[in-house]
Amino acid sequence: MRRTGLLHLLCLVIALVSVQAEDAYKYYTWTVTYGTISPLGSPQQVILINGQFPGPRLDLVTNENVILNLINKLDEPFLLTWNGIKQRKNSWQDGVLGTNCPIPPNSNYTYKFQAKDQIGTYTYFPSTQLHKAAGGFGALNVYHRSVIPIPYPNPDGDFTLLVGDWYKTNHKTLRQTLESGKPLAFPDGLLINGQAHSTFTGNPGKTYMFRISNVGFSTSINFRIQGHTLKLVEVEGSHTVQNLYDSLDVHVGQSVAVLVTLNQPPKDYYIVASTRFTETPLTTTAVLHYANSFSSALGPVPAPPVDKYDFDWSMKQARTYRWNLTANAARPNPQGSFHYGKITPTKVIKLANSAPLINGKLRYAVNSVSYVNPDTPLKLADYFNIPGIFSVNLLQNSPSNGPGYIGTSVLQTSLHDFIEVIFQNNENTMQSWHLDGYDFWVIGHGFGQWTDASRKTYNLVDALTRHTTQVYPKSWTTILVSLDNQGMWNLRSAIWERQYLGQQFYLRVWDAQKSLANEYDIPNNVLLCGKAVGHHP
Repeated sequence: MRRTGLLHLLCLVIALVSVQAEDAYKYYTWTVTYGTISPLGSPQQVILINGQFPGPRLDLVTNENVILNLINKLDEPFLLTWNGIKQRKNSWQDGVLGTNCPIPPNSNYTYKFQAKDQIGTYTYFPSTQLHKAAGGFGALNVYHRSVIPIPYPNPDGDFTLLVGDWYKTNHKTLRQTLESGKPLAFPDGLLINGQAHSTFTGNPGKTYMFRISNVGFSTSINFRIQGHTLKLVEVEGSHTVQNLYDSLDVHVGQSVAVLVTLNQPPKDYYIVASTRFTETPLTTTAVLHYANSFSSALGPVPAPPVDKYDFDWSMKQARTYRWNLTANAARPNPQGSFHYGKITPTKVIKLANSAPLINGKLRYAVNSVSYVNPDTPLKLADYFNIPGIFSVNLLQNSPSNGPGYIGTSVLQTSLHDFIEVIFQNNENTMQSWHLDGYDFWVIGHGFGQWTDASRKTYNLVDALTRHTTQVYPKSWTTILVSLDNQGMWNLRSAIWERQYLGQQFYLRVWDAQKSLANEYDIPNNVLLCGKAVGHHP
């Protein structure tokens, strides 16, 4: 009897240790400051985190908890958002102006969130003002738990590449340009990990994972490695069918992970990123260095796809991205066990972006509404029942032909709705759309106007899930979203100029029955601002 009791106690201890090991807490203190560096050859002011540009890489394991104290030493209020982290039941920690008061200068805020049921390649960046144009961004990688297999051998190494366009102009000057009603000029260059030149070293015969994220402001990029093929294995938390590519288009806000085998003669090879669909292509290079190489990278830099305006090539490539239905994601069950294509949507929402002049100034809008941030975050106004902050009646479920106008638009939805969202792009520019709090199935891309007949082209079997999707010029993209995460969630243009001037709104995913099973309570360290000042959590 005593042995049985001891055995039971031992099993309980082992179980507790296992839980603690799997759901560990990680503690960080990050200090945000200005600094001067020369990423494109001339000194300029940038935003540093713990003295680093880009900021520190945040490496987590599925279900780990993050306690991150962010100290703001800038001269402006500041927030970070965790791009692609779903913040399950926890939009309080999303780090955008609709959910959080910005951290005042010489103050701090402690984020508390969990990488719940996620794996994959993500990023973080400033959501306030145009701080993203000055830095403050970094990589966020979520690795699988040891008990959950991945559908490829463990790589021999792991490289993270933050690729993006960059301005030499100070972010405050850029902000003044936008607020005067003028668009931004074309960026000055491209950076990889905040540098014009960098080197990644590997051993011959070994296979490495390259995690590539477009952290830029406005331009799509094409990524390629001289003499090597790219095996796509993951897109923003989705394991993919493992197709081989010579190059990949990565649009603003997106992330991909590829496997690259060092199977060529030992020397150095160019890693290349160049802008797509731009009149003047920008190109930057890094070096893939074989550890036993004594030869520099030689020969012409690998060329991008032939036609810089070949949207058809890019769309066809996007359609080849498929969900690996038999692979486990962060949970034990296979990705394909959720048959999204057999669910009838409860609501259809069609969203059209536009660039209206409002009061003589350039703005960007969704279904004619150009969003403005109120002084009080929507989430706090909702929680404290503060009237007059936002409206659920401004934004309609389909576009109108009316003039653009200013408003704080929130789209009302219900918890457990399953929605079909059509992004209609009638402009001549690339679009990139991101949804906080979720990933979604990208089930279709097409040229021209979306019609009911477009549904015949949907992929309802193995479309992958991701958090950011591109929409080509004069084209449409359709996604399906299972609204299983209660909260106030930002749906926005990932092209930050457009987001800043109004191409965004919020989804209020709501259930009238208040329950901790659906949403965590307001944090005890919540920052209060605007009309929320004086209220008590």
